[in-house]
Amino acid sequence: MATLTVFTPTYNRAYILNQCYESLVRQSCKDFIWLIIDDGSTDNTKELVEEWMKNDNKFEIRYHYKKNGGMHTGHNAAYELIDTELNVCIDSDDFMPDNAVELIVNFWNKYGSDKYSGIVALDVYKNGEVIGCKLPNKKSTTLSGFYDNGGQGDKKLIYRTEVINKYPSYPEFKGEKFVPLDYKYLLTDQDYELLIMNEAVCVVEYMEDGSSRNMFSQYYKNPRGFSFMRKVHMIYDKKFINKFKNCIHYVSGSLIIKNRKFLVESPKKFMTLLAYPFGCILYLIILRKNRQGEI
Repeated sequence: MATLTVFTPTYNRAYILNQCYESLVRQSCKDFIWLIIDDGSTDNTKELVEEWMKNDNKFEIRYHYKKNGGMHTGHNAAYELIDTELNVCIDSDDFMPDNAVELIVNFWNKYGSDKYSGIVALDVYKNGEVIGCKLPNKKSTTLSGFYDNGGQGDKKLIYRTEVINKYPSYPEFKGEKFVPLDYKYLLTDQDYELLIMNEAVCVVEYMEDGSSRNMFSQYYKNPRGFSFMRKVHMIYDKKFINKFKNCIHYVSGSLIIKNRKFLVESPKKFMTLLAYPFGCILYLIILRKNRQGEI
């Protein structure tokens, strides 16, 4: 059995997926499985993957097709299928440096234990520049703790499969296709820290059709998913300012879906009441952007 599963949720990305595949072929260590979660693609993704499966890759390729449901449902499907000790998500428009798997496996074999949920490592741009900032010079951290202490930029998370599956799956809301992925990460942070590895294991390219580039649109089109996550942050965020910001966004999202019970359902009722005027302003800004075709 391999140590690591590299899983890639994808939707109509046949035009760029080969970049990820080729980086996996070049890996100096083949102690991994590649799991492609096809989120209902209508292009030639399936045929492309089937051709790759015929090659002498030196690693196993698994392909799973599902009805289109959004990135979070792809993660749900992946976590149900993964049977290796570790897992890492590499998006369909990203790829791994040639030594990434070797770095992960060797680092975990040397420092890993049941005490940790996994490893946090670096994402970089194609020019090698670290996205945001490097990780702190210490042994471990929670992801939320890293950001609370001034950390910036996307980071690559390599989780123990046993740990990530201890926590609830991402919820699915009818008519919506996005729930922020930090839901499971934030829950994991309550019980475990991540080992810090200040090494690049993913090269990131933010595509024009990617979720990161279209977050405002995602916010408007998936208000239930975002409102759900705002409530989770109200419970677990450590800083008052972060809780208050989430209350503002929770109010805005609740107005979008016309949820009259939002105050009763809020885990921070008084703070939500204080945030109500600001949430109304944000709601009006979102409506204006929608009318102007900016969303």
